[in-house]
Amino acid sequence: MKTLPNRDYDAVVIGSGPNGLAAAIAMQREGLKVMLIEGKDTIGGGMRSAELTLPGYVHDVCSAIHPMALASPFFSQLPLSKYGLSYIFPTIDAAHPFDDGSAASVSRSVEETAAFLREDEIAYAELFKPLLAHWPELLQDILAPLHIPHHPLLFSKFGLNAILSAKALTKRFVTTQARGLFAGMAAHAMQPLTNYSTAATALVLMASAHSGGWPIPKGGSIAIANALGNYFKSIGGQIETGLMISSMAQLPPAHAYIFDVGPKQLLEIAGQQFSGLYKWQLNRFKYGMGVYKMDWALSEPIAFTNNLCRQAGTVHLGNTFEEIAEAEQQTWQGHHPKRPFVLLAQPSVFDTTRAPNGKHTAWVYCHVPAGSEVDMSGAIESQVERFAPGFRDTILARHCMNSAEMEFYNPNYVGGDINGGVMDLSQLFTRPALRLSPYKTSKKGIYICSSSTPPGGGVHGMCGYYAAKKALKDIFSIAITAL
Repeated sequence: MKTLPNRDYDAVVIGSGPNGLAAAIAMQREGLKVMLIEGKDTIGGGMRSAELTLPGYVHDVCSAIHPMALASPFFSQLPLSKYGLSYIFPTIDAAHPFDDGSAASVSRSVEETAAFLREDEIAYAELFKPLLAHWPELLQDILAPLHIPHHPLLFSKFGLNAILSAKALTKRFVTTQARGLFAGMAAHAMQPLTNYSTAATALVLMASAHSGGWPIPKGGSIAIANALGNYFKSIGGQIETGLMISSMAQLPPAHAYIFDVGPKQLLEIAGQQFSGLYKWQLNRFKYGMGVYKMDWALSEPIAFTNNLCRQAGTVHLGNTFEEIAEAEQQTWQGHHPKRPFVLLAQPSVFDTTRAPNGKHTAWVYCHVPAGSEVDMSGAIESQVERFAPGFRDTILARHCMNSAEMEFYNPNYVGGDINGGVMDLSQLFTRPALRLSPYKTSKKGIYICSSSTPPGGGVHGMCGYYAAKKALKDIFSIAITAL
């Protein structure tokens, strides 16, 4: 570590989402003095839980199911179980019902998942078995900025399929069940399923299910934030909450500042210190669809027609590939589909801490045009009712957030975009700007680490880890070894 002039802190991290926490921990572990600043009264960003409907019913405000937190190469190195984090694994990771009463599902067994797809059993197994043979090694290259892969042959094989659109890749399947299942996974990309690289989202999510599962943090997503925060403090880190940063003048003197904020917020806070070219690039950054989010307090578990859905932590509601693709295309074009693609989680089926004895919670959202204030609650509930007749009769209370309210809750969700910007080919590796390092701004000592940087959205902390790695090398001459 090089000798530097005295400052209040070696590094200050602004924002305590998964990436801000990861950046703070990565730097503190190198013996630096790090301050983490959060605008709200509690840490977590998208990892918060609260009684949104009725007393005793614990809902996840944003993220709920966490395959990437479990798989994260950085988080998996940390002793988070010692700080209260435990995961619960649903019987089935994700299920996808159809109008004919059938359903497809993803479990930790490739063979079991493939068997449910009948005529597509061989095609499905041939797609995923090669990936899973070396998935941990491959994931290190996937969850990273643009670089020479550590495992070039594996990565190239993955890339040949990942760069395809979901529509193109599903041509290898013939059954409605396999095509619909893949469409529901790909729709997490929040883009039209005809866009290049939308297949990558489905491949990563499904391989993660087969390799480790889609777990639920016991007690809610806030358990991940609390474990990360408590570990950070245990190694000497400091956390300041309730301080919303709007300008650099509010920050204590430090050698490095790492922002877990989006390009829009970064410009508002520090834009006057950036070059004209860098500001122009940040202003051109593209945000995508928003979400309409609902939480329910329920008198009983959701009685899906198909029993596989009753055993799943996550349920995708959208029927066929064609119906999902049409809904996502309409949303992309600024419309509100009558039958939106709906993502649903039912944590209380597996985690009894989420609701009073015998009662339940459910978490759900659909995609909407950016900034939409349209009430989609009726359309969402109709989609659930479609596959679980009588569902509405079990609702005790509702909590709704449109995309504008999502942005008010977390300014990083511009227009309600929970992915921190469109993850298409033009922004996959160059987010938020085309630079040798996407984390380094035009001002020395200022970095960005939010999901608006590679590898993008998800609770994995890798954006924060790689931003910290860059700052450690640039400012402190500390080279941390590869994961």
